[in-house]
Amino acid sequence: MHHPGPPRFVSVGDRVELAPRDPDPAATYAWRIERAPAGSNAAVDDRPVQWFHPDVPGRYVLTLDAPDGVHRQTIRCFDVGGEADAGGERDARGSGGALDVAAEGDAGTSGYGHDATGGGDRGGGRPRIHLDGRVAGDSVVIRADARTNPAGGGSAASLDVTFAFDDRDDLRAADASADGRRLRIPLARLPERARVHAVAVSETGYSVPDEVEIVRDDAAPGGVAVRRPYDPPAWATDAVYYEVYLRTFAPEAEHGGTFRAIADRLDHLADLGVDVLWLTPVLAADHAPHGYNITDFFSLAADLGDREDYRHLVERAHDHGMRVLFDLVLNHSARDHPYFRDAYRNPESDYRDWYEWQPSGEPGTYFDWEHIANFDFETLDVRRHLLDAVDTWAPLVDGFRCDMAWAVPDGFWREVHDRVKARDAEFLLLDETIPYIPDFQAGLFDVHFDSTTYAALRSVGTGWAPASALLDAIEERSAIGFPDHARFLLYAENHDETRYRVECGRPAALAAAGALCTLPGAPLVYAGQETGQLGRRDALVWDATDDALTDHYRRLLSLRRTMPALAADAALERIDYTVREGDPERVVAFGRANGGRGSDPERDAGAGGGESAADEAGVTGDERDAAAAVVVCNFAAEPVTVDLGVPTGARDAATGETVAASGGVRVDSVAVLPTSPDAFDGGA
Repeated sequence: MHHPGPPRFVSVGDRVELAPRDPDPAATYAWRIERAPAGSNAAVDDRPVQWFHPDVPGRYVLTLDAPDGVHRQTIRCFDVGGEADAGGERDARGSGGALDVAAEGDAGTSGYGHDATGGGDRGGGRPRIHLDGRVAGDSVVIRADARTNPAGGGSAASLDVTFAFDDRDDLRAADASADGRRLRIPLARLPERARVHAVAVSETGYSVPDEVEIVRDDAAPGGVAVRRPYDPPAWATDAVYYEVYLRTFAPEAEHGGTFRAIADRLDHLADLGVDVLWLTPVLAADHAPHGYNITDFFSLAADLGDREDYRHLVERAHDHGMRVLFDLVLNHSARDHPYFRDAYRNPESDYRDWYEWQPSGEPGTYFDWEHIANFDFETLDVRRHLLDAVDTWAPLVDGFRCDMAWAVPDGFWREVHDRVKARDAEFLLLDETIPYIPDFQAGLFDVHFDSTTYAALRSVGTGWAPASALLDAIEERSAIGFPDHARFLLYAENHDETRYRVECGRPAALAAAGALCTLPGAPLVYAGQETGQLGRRDALVWDATDDALTDHYRRLLSLRRTMPALAADAALERIDYTVREGDPERVVAFGRANGGRGSDPERDAGAGGGESAADEAGVTGDERDAAAAVVVCNFAAEPVTVDLGVPTGARDAATGETVAASGGVRVDSVAVLPTSPDAFDGGA
């Protein structure tokens, strides 16, 4: 179906990319504005792909005439100041909820993520929203949990919640009723599939949208299942990720033998505790060994192996319990791509419109990269070509790591998301976006590279920032508008960066490993990071490894997998602590609490550290079962003694060794000390 997709929510001044889905480049598509708020001068032209600019707040309804019929696309535009729109509506009604759908349905999004305002920010920060639903009697009830921005304060009761239906579904405003933060839809009025979207709105902005999907399902209670399509696959949330830089991971491989050689080294990764294998690009590319300059989106690189070899690697990874991510490059092709070679300096080329062009006649690119050329996504042939590539490779793997996600239009990523999820709801979409973008959580990607915490790790490791900056980085996620259900990938290095150990030293690298495995998020290890490799992209030296470092990673990754307190959805708790011996700027201590899962030791009053503190905390049994823990990371070269603000056990759950010391606990690089979940009651 050529329908342009889900509801779009924007602010005045945003631009919205609108395009037919699953396009036929030979077909005719025409846009027109069916409805706009009074006073709007917004317009469309005759191109199939539009950049639409809502200019006043209110509801816009556009229609797309396509070969398979007429499709409506609704855009809800907010004035983040809460002012009345030209039609008399207010964006913040004060009633707590509204059903904002026209007779034909509702819809909305922003264009390139880095061009949109992101809901605006006038001092209080973006609010957040989370939807859930259940069958209650003869209806489905959708509940919106709306929260203010944690950095801005204020009351959640002051937030408006705007619900919207999806234009693609046979559900209308008359079929439902909104009552505050709840939307009620009678079962008798439900179609086979219905998608409900919502945003929270304040005077300082609107939230990242959330969605629930309601489907008829005879096996579900009441014959109806309510799903959350914006949540990541369960397997991806608490996984350990590992990046393989293909052409250096197995230096013994001969031409055409890389896939097979990597498959032969999977035992090491299984022993390390890896769950997800991210392979750098496998497609035919130019001379650059990284593989990101692609010359054929449908053929594997001959020096790596053939299709059978690639399938063998994926199957062997699955045999080891690992999922495999395909590195998806959609923003550009290599200049060596035959289509670009035909188009370059040739205005008559059939592929001229495939690329962006500068006034100089050179292709559009980023960062002065001289070997690539940016695609023009306003050309339907480009969209068709890349969607066909998505369809070719998605069935062979478990997910896509999406390169330069910020450089591809949001609407196209939404189409990719819906396309792969329709085939496999457990398929993963992981974005590489620097800096990360909250709106990419809304039906574009499942997990996000946490470039903010990466930067903090580097600053802490080099001594440019205190170790407590890591906690600020984690809290930045919600401060800029990510909802609480967003998930992140933590990393200290990758193929684009200097090795952490080279820049920051081995002691800091040990502490960084502790941070990756204990902060909220899923840890990423770059090949060689665990063995002490110093070269960023050099051939891995497998017979000269830092065994102690490898054991350190193995212990921490194992603990990260098993301890409920360290799960991705466990809360991060700030605590009071005092560094008795050592540099306080090089130490950070924090709590993790997982809502009572795992063991729940009793706690009496007392100070942290020491055998007596373990008794007072009531920590018994296997420390790895703890539902709460205090983590201490020391980035200094010398051990530190830390007096913790909460009582804990005295034995490090990662090593099993006692760290009790006079005045607190003695920590070399990292210690994870079980405590009781109620140890953090009252905050710090």
